Amino acid sequence: METVLKRHNLTEAPLDWMGLIAVGICRTLFILCACFLFLILGRIALQGLPVISWEFLSKEPINGMTAGGIFPCIFGTISLVVIMVLLAFPLGVFTAIYLVEYAKPSASTRLIRAAVNNLAGVPSIVFGLFGVGFFVLFLGRNIDRVLGTGLLFGQPAMIWAASTLAVLSLPVIIVATEEALNAVPQSLREASYALGATKWQTVWHTVLPQARGGMLTGAILAVSRAAGETAPILFTGCAYFLPRLPVAYLFGVIPVINPTDQFMALPYHIFIMATQSTNVKATLPIQYGTTLVLIVVIFALNLTAMVFRYRFRKSMASRTA
Repeated sequence: METVLKRHNLTEAPLDWMGLIAVGICRTLFILCACFLFLILGRIALQGLPVISWEFLSKEPINGMTAGGIFPCIFGTISLVVIMVLLAFPLGVFTAIYLVEYAKPSASTRLIRAAVNNLAGVPSIVFGLFGVGFFVLFLGRNIDRVLGTGLLFGQPAMIWAASTLAVLSLPVIIVATEEALNAVPQSLREASYALGATKWQTVWHTVLPQARGGMLTGAILAVSRAAGETAPILFTGCAYFLPRLPVAYLFGVIPVINPTDQFMALPYHIFIMATQSTNVKATLPIQYGTTLVLIVVIFALNLTAMVFRYRFRKSMASRTA
């Protein structure tokens, strides 16, 4: 046996120097990226924490946005993201279901997938210009013309900003949902068909519950990208200074988000203070505080989606156990 091992050089295997070097490079680059990330977050936290207070989080900006708080920006950002998810998630999920479960391999299907992948690389300012041209000027003003509502929908509003962000987020949701659907074993589909289920019953009751975690991952990525975008909402609904909240009262009593109103948003607020303020140095602490709040809001939205994903996976594991 020893002779055989020596003949095949199995007793003293040579070191894989190239593998060790590659692992070392990957580890070094990872540490470098992590250091840059912690330096950026640390600086934002050190400069922003002294600004954070209950007044800063609950009041509106005053004195040319050099004092006061950012509550309208927080409310506008959360409302915008919620409406965006309600618009983009169903459309992206059902598009992915069609591509995976119903569409046959063809040139048109490949063209759609190529278009989705290319859409993910389009600059965000292009989406903003598309939102102004299509949603505000074309769709909104035609709705006003048909309904005779004057200039209600044909102007920048939260619904058009959310729709623009929904188009921006669609590629992320579609690709993540496709990956989740493709990860579901084909045997589960065949077992469902064998029990007499139809195509849609199989998709709804068998495939989608198994892919729910991956679908929520797509929603998390979409929220992470859309919540910090400035260019798509620049001309489609965001306001420079709007201390009132975009709220309407249903039946005169119940407060609801008014999607036809303009709004303030955290990323646009940071952009305005950093570029358009008459005294940038005076607003610098507010910029750091607003940036820290934006990071916390995005983290909270992502954490909420991750909690839902964990609960769905736990419920599915208990059902299959």
